[in-house]
Amino acid sequence: MTTFLVIGIVGLVLVGVSLVLGDLFDGVFDALAGDVFSSAVLGGFVSAFGFGAALMQGLGAPAVVSVPVGVGAGVVVGWLAWGLTKLVKDGGSDGTLSSDDALGRSGRVISAIPADGYGSVRLMIGGHSVQLNAKADRPVEPGTEVHVTEILSPTAVQVSPVWNELPS
Repeated sequence: MTTFLVIGIVGLVLVGVSLVLGDLFDGVFDALAGDVFSSAVLGGFVSAFGFGAALMQGLGAPAVVSVPVGVGAGVVVGWLAWGLTKLVKDGGSDGTLSSDDALGRSGRVISAIPADGYGSVRLMIGGHSVQLNAKADRPVEPGTEVHVTEILSPTAVQVSPVWNELPS
């Protein structure tokens, strides 16, 4: 039983270290598909195996029963750890938006853009409403739909009106 408890504690330490330092095996198992062998997954498997087998031996089960139960517990916890780490890695990011994210986006003019100056436009980028200064080749009235064609500075863009043809 003591051996299995030590194995479980080693697994917990591995999980804790991977939470603090990141994946210890990053790049080691890249040839295998699915990123199954991360340190969090292996730590979860090892800890559940150790504690599951120790629990069974504490209940009086022989090693021939304790080890398969520990392996089963390890597989279940390893699979859950894999799913959670995959969810975290593949999840969206709330990264900081930059003016580069505006290139190619469409938006609306909110203050008139004069021929020789700046107005402002509102764009939706990643679910965020962003207001930027805007310059155009010709005057553009508020409410006009525009397309960002160039980034002029971190706070200013060049836009071009989106012309919609009228039905004939």
